[in-house]
Amino acid sequence: MTAVAGATFTAAQFNQFVRDNLAETAPAKATAASQLFVSTGPNAITTRVPSTASVATLQSTTSSSFVDLTTVGPRVTVDTGTIALVWFAASHAHSMDNNETACSVAVSGASTVAASNAWQHSVDGITATNFVRGGSFHVFTGLAVGSNTFTMKYRVGATGTASFRDREIAVLPL
Repeated sequence: MTAVAGATFTAAQFNQFVRDNLAETAPAKATAASQLFVSTGPNAITTRVPSTASVATLQSTTSSSFVDLTTVGPRVTVDTGTIALVWFAASHAHSMDNNETACSVAVSGASTVAASNAWQHSVDGITATNFVRGGSFHVFTGLAVGSNTFTMKYRVGATGTASFRDREIAVLPL
């Protein structure tokens, strides 16, 4: 609507052109603390909520492919657009000297992305049973818009047993 001097501004026009437009602003859309706003297209925004999870329990695997441990995850489910930023960390140990352990992240739900060596965090070359803590970051792109679950997965190098504790994941959906 274009205002004209001397014209009557009706309640219906106020509601349509002022009230309804204010309802589309970020403060009006914020329904909880810690929400972020991302654009979903031209002149359109939505909220996204970062999420974290952790598992402190010490658990192990002998699998040389990425698998779940007895306590799955940690994992978080969030609504995403086509991109999500993911940080993940764990304390790693191996049953033998100078052998690899690794953790990665898989995506399920609206998207399906397998855990991969391409964005794994690995530890190698340490003394048997000594824990080393470290983490990685990965930008997942090309996700299907919707509810996606990000789950940490684990593997050992060629032989032995890999142990993990104090596992953490943080996801910033965009």
